[in-house]
Amino acid sequence: MPQMMPINWMFSFIFFIIIFLIFNIMNYYIFNFNINKSNNKLIYNKMIKNFSWKW
Repeated sequence: MPQMMPINWMFSFIFFIIIFLIFNIMNYYIFNFNINKSNNKLIYNKMIKNFSWKW
């Protein structure tokens, strides 16, 4: 359709960067929440627990 904007490489690149940054910000906050939630355990157990994927 001519009224739609063509998706060129710059739009795709900017869209990918935005999605990548949103994913990294969410992953950072989920990681910090999991560390702060279980503060009564050992630091070693917290490190091992947070190596799993969050999604």
